[in-house]
Amino acid sequence: MIVDVHAHCIPEELLRWIDRGGADPGVRIIENGGGRAVEIAGRVTTAPLRRDLTDVATRIAAMDRMGVDVQVLSSWADLTAYELDPGRATEYAKAYNDSLAAEAASNTDRFRAMGTIPLQDPPAAAAELERVMGDLGMVGVQIATTVDGVWLDQIDLEPIWESAVAASALILLHPMRPLTGVDLNRYLLDNMVGRPAESTIAIAGLIFSGVFDRFPDLRVCVVHGGGFAPFQIGRMDRGFHAKPAVTARHLARKPSDVLKSLYVDTVVHEPEVLSFIVSYLGADRVLLGTDYPFEMGDHDPVNLVRSTPGLSAGQREAVLGGNAMRLFS
Repeated sequence: MIVDVHAHCIPEELLRWIDRGGADPGVRIIENGGGRAVEIAGRVTTAPLRRDLTDVATRIAAMDRMGVDVQVLSSWADLTAYELDPGRATEYAKAYNDSLAAEAASNTDRFRAMGTIPLQDPPAAAAELERVMGDLGMVGVQIATTVDGVWLDQIDLEPIWESAVAASALILLHPMRPLTGVDLNRYLLDNMVGRPAESTIAIAGLIFSGVFDRFPDLRVCVVHGGGFAPFQIGRMDRGFHAKPAVTARHLARKPSDVLKSLYVDTVVHEPEVLSFIVSYLGADRVLLGTDYPFEMGDHDPVNLVRSTPGLSAGQREAVLGGNAMRLFS
């Protein structure tokens, strides 16, 4: 079973709900640049809405081309509505999750789903996490690296971590609007460099804040191969030992020990890079991802894994789907 844990979806039912005024005036569909876009609290999505995010037949055809048996549907990061006031944010998250659950239920052989939660209201987010894992039968939740510009370690998200551990939920950590305030509007740097950098800062903040010491059973997967964290974890370890008064106030273990307890996906595009990640973190900590349907995603993920040097047959099967099936069982 080949399982893609990093794939985005905008169910048509969610767009109909927005059109009906479900979250008005916080969220609405507008015409932008010759196509539909979504405006959330005055912010307009970065691109017109793509048909391949919504159309089920197009999605399944792409899965077949890529050799993916099961795709875990999660929200498009641009539609993460952390700018909304708490009440409206919870209503919006519930509508998104209900539509994702219905989409997954339309073809249970090919789809699973991962919810979205309103991080700007941690108690409500924890309750929604419990609902998506229980009533909706999802496998986890996707969260962004910042909450309306604030890093995750700077917010009291303890209720969410508690609920995630209790429900055995996988948390997919995904960048959104990377490195706000840094000029990356050239050469596609915002995507190529900004997104993995944003993920690196976010996961480093969570590590050094002691979240994973307080919640050792928390399951977190950092997309895009963990950002730059696997390649600079030695520097974090050095800081942990060299400047403990600053770095070790909340952290009982060295950062590399924590990183090796987390998960990353395979969206790194180079077999040699994936080989390093598997050898460093362990094959049991790597999950197949595509970042469907975006151009910067991996359109041939199975071949990437199978062409990665140094992997045994068992390691390849674990990365391709065995690890995901174990987490979701």
